[in-house]
Amino acid sequence: MYIEKSKKIVIKIGSSILIDEKGKPKKLWLKELVRDIKLLIKQKKQIVIVSSGAIALGCEYLGIKKNGLKVDKSQAVASIGQIELMDFYKKTFDKSKIKISQILLTLDDTEQRRRSINARRTIDNLLAMGIFPIVNENDTTATTEIKYGDNDRLAARVSQIISADCLILLSDVDGLYTDNPKKNKETKLIKTVKEIDENIKRYATRTENLYGSGGMKTKIEAAKICQLSGCYMAIANGNYNNPIKKIIQSMNRAGHSVLATKLSKDNFRKLKPSLPKFSEYNEMAQTLVIKKNKHRKRTGLITIISAGTSDIPIAEEASVTAQLLGSKTETLFDVGIAGIHRLLDNLEQIHKARVVIVVAGMEGALASVVGGLIDKPIIAVPTSIGYGTSFGGVSALLTMLNSCAPGIAVVNIDNGFGAGSMAHRINILGDSTGTE
Repeated sequence: MYIEKSKKIVIKIGSSILIDEKGKPKKLWLKELVRDIKLLIKQKKQIVIVSSGAIALGCEYLGIKKNGLKVDKSQAVASIGQIELMDFYKKTFDKSKIKISQILLTLDDTEQRRRSINARRTIDNLLAMGIFPIVNENDTTATTEIKYGDNDRLAARVSQIISADCLILLSDVDGLYTDNPKKNKETKLIKTVKEIDENIKRYATRTENLYGSGGMKTKIEAAKICQLSGCYMAIANGNYNNPIKKIIQSMNRAGHSVLATKLSKDNFRKLKPSLPKFSEYNEMAQTLVIKKNKHRKRTGLITIISAGTSDIPIAEEASVTAQLLGSKTETLFDVGIAGIHRLLDNLEQIHKARVVIVVAGMEGALASVVGGLIDKPIIAVPTSIGYGTSFGGVSALLTMLNSCAPGIAVVNIDNGFGAGSMAHRINILGDSTGTE
């Protein structure tokens, strides 16, 4: 599931989602969204919001209607609405003790290399400081967006420059339909789009709401930008409370298996009432599995080795991931080089594996040692847990990257999911070639 797998997520909120028909901000809706976001932050995900709404709130503050505003007056109104918009966000996020910042961008800022690098650096620094960036179009200068964009393309460009894994566009419809669902009740929802062809472009229609200025056409344009930058994009109905939670539930109803990682016990308890009874929570791995579709079982074995007991949660995360995808796994725990006899005692069993995952913190030397003893592909996972000057896993990461042992690939710190996924793909290749 793309949201659960994603580490960096951009959420775009349109004017029609944030502002009600009377021009008032939806306080309860944003409060519930912040609860969703807080849950994602606890799962160590980085979140950036791209928000519309400045002109709508400016109109409400001045007591004027948005319809019929000329571009130059819209720009003036936007400068007033920006204050109202950020005040709304700040008061809501403050209640959850989340610090926010405001970033004003134009499409030019994201398309010109030097300016886009500066924007990325700023956003990365804010995320590293634990501050939540809220990006808005600089409406006082960006006339193109006021007339056409509604921030969809801006959100896609922001996703591109910060290398986001997923962009969520919260709209007033459930997704892309074959026709306008407000006019045609026989229209069908297109659940997945893998290629943007002429048929998909024809399905795009303009929205009909009071405050939004874009439509499905701009969302398709945003999807093309995401597609070229390797970012998954979802269009979802944001009119519900807890919209992110609704997306997860919707994908669950659609029959997709769900894997959530880095899910603490406390967060699982909060989600449990809304989960199906067959959900499986692994407290050690901090994973949640809702298994719907069956995957073909692979013949090869993936052996997962952890250096110490503190590395076991990441090793378990890798094991759960590979098993959900259809691979058979076995685990060997606490076989680090400080007790190398335990590794040697299990060497015969390790040789039976098609792929080996090595999970280690501290100095991270175990991957190189195993690489020197066997001729199987190895995926090394550095961990951030442990004592000493490990610099949050950086020491182990650098050791693994600098290994002279052949056949070692390295994933990022604490990325058990990535290791399990990669090992499974290697396992698939072995099945297709008959290689052990």
